[in-house]
Amino acid sequence: MRKNLIEYNKMQFEQLSQSPVFRGISPTEMESLLQGAQYKIKKYTKGDMVAFREDRCEHLMIVMKGSVKGEMLDPSGKSIKIEDIMAPYPIASAFLFGQKNQFPVNVTANEDVEIFSLAKESVVDLFQKNKIFLTNYLNSISNRSQFLANKLMFLNFKTIKGKLANYILKLAAPDKVQVSLPKSQSEMAQFFGVTRPSFARSLKEMEKEGLIQTNRREIKILNRQQLIRLLQQ
Repeated sequence: MRKNLIEYNKMQFEQLSQSPVFRGISPTEMESLLQGAQYKIKKYTKGDMVAFREDRCEHLMIVMKGSVKGEMLDPSGKSIKIEDIMAPYPIASAFLFGQKNQFPVNVTANEDVEIFSLAKESVVDLFQKNKIFLTNYLNSISNRSQFLANKLMFLNFKTIKGKLANYILKLAAPDKVQVSLPKSQSEMAQFFGVTRPSFARSLKEMEKEGLIQTNRREIKILNRQQLIRLLQQ
């Protein structure tokens, strides 16, 4: 029984060492670093609410198994998926500190999930003990801030065509004419916060207007300048 527990703990430290905030710290160092720290492993099943928007963010949470999704509601009450967070990435690490340290979105388990939860006080202690962890954490919150800034700019486009044009042009940067959508139409529609028929209709209209040519997930840009004009509408 004790041997199984030791193996389980060893596996946890190996998983944590793969997380962006602990990258570069070996599992052995991880075990030593976390001695005396306030942490626990929480388990959730599919559909469970991990955190509600505006809950206080008092722990560094890292997905160790499975994935969660962050969602917010628009003024009409429609749910907009912001992103999926897979193991071994942190959840809302940019919101652990600050005067208003609250979750910006609802966080829900996509499947059976295990989450490492480290108390804020212990996070501060680790900053002082390990420069690698401190640097990784600063990089993580900087990357997250950049992601959220891009997401806000994306949501600012008023039309589905504008969002599509922005998405396609980003995939095609700097000078590609052929791109491949990384998600299915259903997933893209959810990402855009629209229905699948609306997304498919806008894609078809752009094709009829001679802006793009589509073949399943493959998209060929036919009129880059007109795509750029859509960004201004």
